[in-house]
Amino acid sequence: MEDRICSLLLILGLAALYQPVHAAEAEEQELKPVIQPEVSRREFQESRIDTEDFEITGFIGLLSIEDFGTNPVYGAKFGYHVTEELFIEAAIGQSEAGQTSFETLVPGTSLLSDEERKFRYYNVSVGFNLLPGEVFPTRDVTYNSDLYLLAGVGNTRFAGADRFTLNFGIGYRFYATDYLAIKTDFQDLIYNIDVTGENKTTHNLQFTLGAAYFF
Repeated sequence: MEDRICSLLLILGLAALYQPVHAAEAEEQELKPVIQPEVSRREFQESRIDTEDFEITGFIGLLSIEDFGTNPVYGAKFGYHVTEELFIEAAIGQSEAGQTSFETLVPGTSLLSDEERKFRYYNVSVGFNLLPGEVFPTRDVTYNSDLYLLAGVGNTRFAGADRFTLNFGIGYRFYATDYLAIKTDFQDLIYNIDVTGENKTTHNLQFTLGAAYFF
């Protein structure tokens, strides 16, 4: 009888010692994830934007002068970056108007002289970097870029008169190096004119491509 009691106590004691160890191992197995992903950071060379806030841009493109056809345009811009999002830009441009449809249909007629066909403008705009981002041409290199909006006021010299002009547009800036960027702009130059016999508001669409240098 005593042997049975001793054997029973021995079994209960061994069970008590084994249970915590078994419970701890079971809990560790439950907490251990089935899949252990190995995530490694991909190294790449990122282009840097120069610390200077000024930029100068030369551009060429096409200007659609309402009623006078689409013609080449060229000019320059000077910008100052107030913050990372906000910048101010002054621009000058020049083009030359073609013939109206009336002048084409009636040979020998001319609404404007050669000097009056010269189209010159200047304006000052406020720009806002709407969507700064990055471009990945390869897995090892990335370039910074900006999608921005522009709005401003200025003056257009055309058809022998100066005309107050509003301008609105959108542009894209691609930083090729820390001091050089490629820019493309699409703008609308808006002013009133009465050359064709009626005073009306004209929309003159301009598309340009330029190179900007930061200094």
